[in-house]
Amino acid sequence: MTVGTAPVLTVAQQELAAVWEEHLKGEFADRNVEETLATMVADAHVNHVPVLTGGVGRDACGDFYGRWFIPRMPPDLEIVLVSRTIGAARIVDEMVLRFTHSVEMPWMLPGVAPTGKPVAIPMIAIVHFREAKVASEHIYWDQASVLVQLGLLDAAGLPIAGRESAAKVLDPAAVPSNRLILRSEAAVSAAGA
Repeated sequence: MTVGTAPVLTVAQQELAAVWEEHLKGEFADRNVEETLATMVADAHVNHVPVLTGGVGRDACGDFYGRWFIPRMPPDLEIVLVSRTIGAARIVDEMVLRFTHSVEMPWMLPGVAPTGKPVAIPMIAIVHFREAKVASEHIYWDQASVLVQLGLLDAAGLPIAGRESAAKVLDPAAVPSNRLILRSEAAVSAAGA
């Protein structure tokens, strides 16, 4: 139910949002592993789906956060929240992540040396809660888009977008729709000529 444009959240939904915000603060603002882990159940898991990074259980999550995630974030990393959906025991955040690839980022780009290139990608976080704490984080993004932006994958001839994906999420009219379809049709037409 909504009043005007602001959703009406139950007390339970407000509590989930507060826990999630505290978790994000620990990760991105304070960059504190213990503060982050304090928001999670003991058997929580984190899964960065495109590259299978994260951990299962407090020790593994703590190792991941302390070794490969929190200290390996570019200093200019910015998260722009696009939308948030809150259910009874789950939050889904749609966001755009922006950064300059100025540091090694094993959590997103295992084995890839810093390129110095800017990246902007749409990202989805599906966060499940249990006992008023984070039980799981499933984080999704388009890895091909990241690789194209870093110059590690040539998008020519492939149905892949780069920074345009993030721009279109933030402003649907900013990037024309169907460019990849039109490009593929033009390529087929040119090949048949």
